[in-house]
Amino acid sequence: MFERILALFDRTVPQTPLPPADAKYALGALMVRTAMADKAYLFQEVEEIDRVLAKMYNLKPIEAAKMRAQCERLEHALPKTADLAAILTDNISQEKREMAVAALWDVVYADGNRHAKEDMLLGEIAGLLGVDEDTCERIRDQELASRGKGH
Repeated sequence: MFERILALFDRTVPQTPLPPADAKYALGALMVRTAMADKAYLFQEVEEIDRVLAKMYNLKPIEAAKMRAQCERLEHALPKTADLAAILTDNISQEKREMAVAALWDVVYADGNRHAKEDMLLGEIAGLLGVDEDTCERIRDQELASRGKGH
């Protein structure tokens, strides 16, 4: 363990590489960014990101948690939201982009609170993904309704 702590200060020890900047990791990174928009990255949000990743990509809970951890690293490494959104826009269909917006709404509502900063970021991301405001609102309403049914 002591060696691992020292390795943090030793620049000659190779650091874990970033995950591939593909659509799956870009979506995960956007979920992390959305959860952190209100400056509070809560357990419920982490848990929801893991749940969504597991469901979307047929992962076991531990695999989803590992993927989320990699998405957190990618989110930190790519500071521009537009760069992450472009990865999705370039690689997935319009229908899947709308599914991505639904996943982001799931994360927004995970902590039981809706924050203006999360709403603004999600609106920005939806626009970057080519999802118009009316469609984004419809998706939000559907996600909110599904939460009331034991989502």
